[in-house]
Amino acid sequence: MGFTAILPPDVSPAFGLAIVLASFFTSALTAALGLGGGLAMLAILGLGLPSSSLLAVHGIVQLGSNASRVAIQRRFIAWPLVLWFFLGSVVGVAIGTPVAAAIPETIAKLALGLFILWSVYGARPKPDRMGRATFVAGGAITSIATMIVGATGPLVAGLLAARGLIKQPLVATHATCMVVQHGLKILAFGLIGFSYAQWAPLLAAMIAMGAIGSWVGTAALDKLPEAIFRRAFKITMTLLALQIVYGAFA
Repeated sequence: MGFTAILPPDVSPAFGLAIVLASFFTSALTAALGLGGGLAMLAILGLGLPSSSLLAVHGIVQLGSNASRVAIQRRFIAWPLVLWFFLGSVVGVAIGTPVAAAIPETIAKLALGLFILWSVYGARPKPDRMGRATFVAGGAITSIATMIVGATGPLVAGLLAARGLIKQPLVATHATCMVVQHGLKILAFGLIGFSYAQWAPLLAAMIAMGAIGSWVGTAALDKLPEAIFRRAFKITMTLLALQIVYGAFA
């Protein structure tokens, strides 16, 4: 009984405890820097979960983690951008669900890593040119990608950063867009047969720890000077992109 009783059949007690604790730290990372936690959690889950459940479980955990950030930072959300992103995401998930298996994982990861590097170092469109069509298209493209590689948070963050959002508005709007995207992804995996019921107790524990991590990370964000935030954001984006590119070739 005890902790073991809440675990699905293919999760060991040690790994179950590890991913509950990882939910706290990765959520705090994302709340403080605006990104990074989702990809880190995906990598950790990949160490002990079968591929058949990896993306669905990751989607639930990230939905809970981002929802807690939305609640904490709701006054900073740029709602018009979220609406445009949502419209594109509906289309993207509808397209991505049936075609995900046909796209080689190596190509998808390489494209994702290169896009992140471009978003950090490339010539970004000016904010006044990032209109509704851009965010509808961005929602569609990243939602197709999330059905293939799972962690598209850096991609969405790059889109929002190109719009000119910084610090709290960037983190809050990014979290809201990810709630939209992960929610649609969870629905899609449910429709194609993934059973969430046996994962419910463990997922509840991970989401609760993620909410605590969001609170801790948000407190750090409020105290972080703008110059340090920009530098940390750029470094984090670069490291994530290089990790993805390396993984594609490896």
